[in-house]
Amino acid sequence: MVLDAATLISLVHTFGYLGVFVGSILTSLTLFIPVPGFIFVVTAGALLNPFWVGIAAGVGAAIGELVGYPIGRGINYGLKKKKKIRQNKGMFKLIREWFNKKRGPLIIFLFAVSPLPDDFVVIFCGLIKYDAKKLFLSLLAGKILFSLALAYAGYYGIEIASGFL
Repeated sequence: MVLDAATLISLVHTFGYLGVFVGSILTSLTLFIPVPGFIFVVTAGALLNPFWVGIAAGVGAAIGELVGYPIGRGINYGLKKKKKIRQNKGMFKLIREWFNKKRGPLIIFLFAVSPLPDDFVVIFCGLIKYDAKKLFLSLLAGKILFSLALAYAGYYGIEIASGFL
């Protein structure tokens, strides 16, 4: 299956909100390869109810982004095997505690609510064994807000554009 704009739009036409959900998962699964999922959400917002598009796309994107978490955990495991973490155990503990107590949820949310690449943050969370539930909730809040903004931009953009025609 080729992941291009036509495929994603056909998902929306064929499956509606479920297609938006699946399309958002697919566009978020890619690590470090930018797939323009935002264009998909903007277009879906113009075709369907933008509120439900934002919810479906946000939940799908949050689920898709979690693919980086087990990669980070695997890196952690590999470093333990090579005894790299044992040498820096105090540093990892300090970073984990700071991230948990201070700014972790805010950092995750800010990356999720913006077009910044949040793959690095999710992998980092796996590396420091950040609580997966907290990670998902912060991702979910950010992705839903971002997707709602995109869906409404598509909805109102089509209305504005049709006014000029």
